Amino acid sequence: MSDPTAQISAAARNKVQAQLGLATSLADTLIDSMQKMVGLNLNAAKASLETSLAGTQRLLTARDPQEFFSLSAHQAQPHAEIALTYGRHLASIASVAQVELTRVTEDQVNRSSQHIVNLIDELGRLTPAGSESTLSLMKSALDNVSASIAQLARNSKIAVETMEHHMKAANAPAPQRDEAHSKQGGAKK
Repeated sequence: MSDPTAQISAAARNKVQAQLGLATSLADTLIDSMQKMVGLNLNAAKASLETSLAGTQRLLTARDPQEFFSLSAHQAQPHAEIALTYGRHLASIASVAQVELTRVTEDQVNRSSQHIVNLIDELGRLTPAGSESTLSLMKSALDNVSASIAQLARNSKIAVETMEHHMKAANAPAPQRDEAHSKQGGAKK
């Protein structure tokens, strides 16, 4: 029979290493997403500035007030397109990050759950007779936690899919957007 203290120490060391691996994976994903968001923000600011400068130059070339007001009325469209593009890219970055974070977390939860089950089984072999109900309770609690985490992952996937659907609907031309909205039963006339 092996030393239970050594087994528990090894299990604790493995758990800490797994947690560090999880933290590293999550940090890498978050840093990558932040880099993408910074790049997106810089590109959006640059595009907005260029559009504003071009629009201002066009306004300065106006020969009369009517032409000036006509040109100024068209200034909003390029900025709206930049905002829509920004929203699509931001949603894409968030979606990719969520998928990766969910994958990493689910993998870690599955490994941890299996590791804990193995540890509980090992403890079951080392504990005195009559403690089976306690071990069974521990396994049941672990199953409940695993089921809750799985449900949370499913709910977050549904939320991301819903957000993507709404982003696509918002970015669609008006006739398509109205059609999609009426299919959901939300159109009121």
